[in-house]
Amino acid sequence: MLFDKKVYSERRRILKDKVGSGLIIFLGNNNAPCNYPANGYTFRQDSSFLYFFGQDRDSLAGVIDADSGQEWLLGDDIDIEDIIWTGFVPSVASLAAECGVENSAPYAKLNQFVTDALKQGRKVHFLPPYRHDHMILLSDMMGIHPLKTREAASVDLIKAVVSMRSIKSEAEVEEIERAMAIGYQMHCTAMKACRPGVTEKSIAGQIEGIAMSQGAKVSFNSIVTMHGEIFHGGPSLNKLEPGRLLLVDAGAETVNNYCSDNTRTMPVNGKFTQKQRDIYSIVEACHDLVIEKAHPGMRWLDMHLDVCRLMTDRLKDLDLMRGNTDDAVAAGAHALFMQHGLGHMMGMDVHDMEGLGQIYVGFDEEVQPSDQFGTNCLRYGKRLQPGFVLTDEPGIYFIPALIDKWKSERMHKDFLNYDKIEKYLDFGGIRIEDDILITPTGCRVLGANIIPYHPDDVEAFMS
Repeated sequence: MLFDKKVYSERRRILKDKVGSGLIIFLGNNNAPCNYPANGYTFRQDSSFLYFFGQDRDSLAGVIDADSGQEWLLGDDIDIEDIIWTGFVPSVASLAAECGVENSAPYAKLNQFVTDALKQGRKVHFLPPYRHDHMILLSDMMGIHPLKTREAASVDLIKAVVSMRSIKSEAEVEEIERAMAIGYQMHCTAMKACRPGVTEKSIAGQIEGIAMSQGAKVSFNSIVTMHGEIFHGGPSLNKLEPGRLLLVDAGAETVNNYCSDNTRTMPVNGKFTQKQRDIYSIVEACHDLVIEKAHPGMRWLDMHLDVCRLMTDRLKDLDLMRGNTDDAVAAGAHALFMQHGLGHMMGMDVHDMEGLGQIYVGFDEEVQPSDQFGTNCLRYGKRLQPGFVLTDEPGIYFIPALIDKWKSERMHKDFLNYDKIEKYLDFGGIRIEDDILITPTGCRVLGANIIPYHPDDVEAFMS
């Protein structure tokens, strides 16, 4: 476990106070088969289970009675056949004691806990399941259709968990920075490896190997592509071509399950063309505006819109946009170039707590999601607080299909210079991403070393 058992006990105590009453259950993850039962995906524990119970073993569940205060860790002890294949694993009772839980029992007792609570008319609190085995389990226990289990999740529990996990302690920030140190090595290795003739897959393999060699893993599937305009473009066997840009969006997850998430965009042959540098400098300025302005009490939605206005001003300088900047952003014309939000929360999940529902993680009564194209992909909009960790990731993308569609529909024709924009159809995309901590007075970029991103620094490092 990452922390002393007192940390987990205190987290559960606070949670009980926030939820108030009822039975709270946390389902740890099970092993998941890949292509046949004995060949499994790499195990990853549920993040909220880790946050409150700290144990990384599969097939566990945590039960908290918010009324009586009793806590249980449920799971089945392994037998000799398990030991032969996987080695010794501590007893469930030992695991419970490690995280400050007094009671333990076999996993089957979970059904009894839930059945008894429902018979007594008590509320059973659980988080939205994202794995189908948990959907089926909850369906059997709760008497609801498996596909209805997400909407039956406890809003009270969701809000309590979000309020706690959003604020990162100093120890959590230190663990995130350990992930940042691995991410720094990954991205610097990508810059050194980037040259004509090397495949995207080769670079992806090198950077993912760095994470694995340090006992870590990647925090998400690495994005390594010359087609930066494709947001989740996975690495291919295509060889890097002179004159193209390579976008690398990758991060590490420590052995203690805290993540990093960075993006860098680099010229394949080590030097930006003037056209590339012009666009890159706009993204650079937007990225740095966030570091300059983000502070507690500020709505992240406003930070996003400030970035969109700066981007629009600078695109007007290149004659790619025109007209009044405020009007263009209000209309959503800028979203031809940046179709996603400025950033997302980060922690134990690289998109932290996204599975709990973005409406609870990123929004509140004051700030609601937008339905406007582009801004509707903003994952976080509400006011910032000290201890929040978010990504700062503006980008500019030239997506041929989107450009063709908007031009044919004469979308935002008063703000977009399609004749000039069509000269960028083969450009690709540029994104710069760092992870920032909101401090009492502003923000700081996490990581002892910052991956080169100013264009001169990128070229110097690659040389």
